[in-house]
Amino acid sequence: MTAMSSPAITTIIKMVESLPDELQEQVVEHVRAYLAELEEEKLWDTSFKRTENNLVAAARKAKAEIAAGLSSPMDYEQL
Repeated sequence: MTAMSSPAITTIIKMVESLPDELQEQVVEHVRAYLAELEEEKLWDTSFKRTENNLVAAARKAKAEIAAGLSSPMDYEQL
């Protein structure tokens, strides 16, 4: 533990240290999985923000085509 740790990190460390070793390992694995999920969400959000304008434009185009009668229902059997 470093002097730079936030109070929240210090609290978590104390909580985990109070557990038996086997449970500490389980907590570490859960935290790793949770942090990986957060990283994936961050990447998804970044990707979405990069393509958001294109998605909006595509949605507007589709809406205009539907309104103009230029579209047909999707046939999922042909996918």
